[in-house]
Amino acid sequence: MKYVILKVVGGDVFMLTLSVSNLRKDIYNVINQTIKFNEPVHVNAKEGNAVIISEEDYNSLIETLYLSSIPGMKESLTEAKDAPDDDFVDADEVEW
Repeated sequence: MKYVILKVVGGDVFMLTLSVSNLRKDIYNVINQTIKFNEPVHVNAKEGNAVIISEEDYNSLIETLYLSSIPGMKESLTEAKDAPDDDFVDADEVEW
């Protein structure tokens, strides 16, 4: 079976690329590897291409889209990320 692995330098995503025929031959292992390592799989087909991602990655994408849709959320997160540690309290100090 022939696999093509795309490696992008600089911390970007590694992506396995397969034809539909090769995916069909090894779908069980491909899906388990996608789940285990959270690495997307690019699938080439006659009608177009598809990408297989883990449920964890899918849920992260959906959450990111949701948070991005809230007005001012991006700015709020950026502000919090850049805030000094003194601006935060320990979780133990918060009354839930």
